[in-house]
Amino acid sequence: MRELDDTDMEILALLAEDARRPFSAIGEAVGLSGPAVSDRVTRLEAAGVIEGFTVEIDREQLRAGVPVFVQVQAVGGERDALIERLDGADGVEHRFVTADGEVWFAGRTEGANVRRWVEGLLESSNSEYDVTLLDDVAWTPTLEGTAFALTCAECGNTVDSEGESVEIDGDVYHFCCPSCRSRFEEQYRRLESDA
Repeated sequence: MRELDDTDMEILALLAEDARRPFSAIGEAVGLSGPAVSDRVTRLEAAGVIEGFTVEIDREQLRAGVPVFVQVQAVGGERDALIERLDGADGVEHRFVTADGEVWFAGRTEGANVRRWVEGLLESSNSEYDVTLLDDVAWTPTLEGTAFALTCAECGNTVDSEGESVEIDGDVYHFCCPSCRSRFEEQYRRLESDA
């Protein structure tokens, strides 16, 4: 397992700006050939760092509704059920869980049906919530200013050049050491046999 280097980060930043940018153009920007960039992108995909290439849609152009931001103070065990409902729900574009357990989400809905949309997402929850209608929304995640590293699937430590990666049932997992990999695989197989 090789650590992410500066060139990997530059490639990721360029792809984040324009996922359709040709590998040859990326290569010119980072000082590599197009095939070398292709090899790195393939490695980043195999490692699970890149999960796919997407299309960014300007929802304003599509008249996709009113932008809404909702903060929910989930009561007791309702948080997990709420998170499950929000993931993939119509109109929900982003979901966050704060360090103190609040669930925040942003999305779009018809202006006349904001309350019905929020209450439908919260279902029979007794949680208190605040709704804010947004005037403008910009979502510009960046790779700048943050140190990136792969995280061990077993212990959460940073995976460095001594680490290992393994594919299990179609998913790639990263480990900081062979003992973490062994523990993870042992527990995975035990849970799989119990299911």
